[in-house]
Amino acid sequence: MPRKQTKEPVFDRDNPEWTKADFAKAVRHKPGTTLLEAASQARRGRPRLANPKQSVKLRLDADVLASYRKTGRGWQTRMNADLRKAARKLKTG
Repeated sequence: MPRKQTKEPVFDRDNPEWTKADFAKAVRHKPGTTLLEAASQARRGRPRLANPKQSVKLRLDADVLASYRKTGRGWQTRMNADLRKAARKLKTG
């Protein structure tokens, strides 16, 4: 038995029809390149920081490390802030 043709458009939640705003946000790629090439040339990830943090190996006393870890999540950020304060004091003398 043949399927009945419906006159109403079928809407797909996973692939909705584009709006004018969607078209305004769309990015054109260079003529002559495929979409795959254009996508691979796009910068991905976080933007680079002007002054990125550096990874260092630092030996600390166990009690100092334990006291910072006890403060919970973000202990490394707090330790960095405390070290920054100490460095400022060293500069000002």
